[in-house]
Amino acid sequence: MKYIYAALLLYEAGKEINEENLKKVLEAIGEEPDPGMIKSLVTSLQGIDIKEVIESAVAVPTAPAAPVAAPAEEEKEEKAEEAEEEKEEEEEEEALEGLGALFG
Repeated sequence: MKYIYAALLLYEAGKEINEENLKKVLEAIGEEPDPGMIKSLVTSLQGIDIKEVIESAVAVPTAPAAPVAAPAEEEKEEKAEEAEEEKEEEEEEEALEGLGALFG
């Protein structure tokens, strides 16, 4: 990653991304440059429009965040269902009490 960051640093500074400049950047941060990695990076970046790559990376759509209100709505629904069940149980108990009065 240090090699990529070095290349991006050179790009942002408006400097040419070549083996010599990459080596200087890496040495400046105290890194021992690997000539093979540098050569490979320079070769792979040839013909790449870094500005376009950066812009397309920033423009990648992300999935929208899940609404925070959803759990609260589910809790409300559960509470409403519980209240309805309690109401039905009370009605059944009242009905049973009325039947008990008939049989004395």
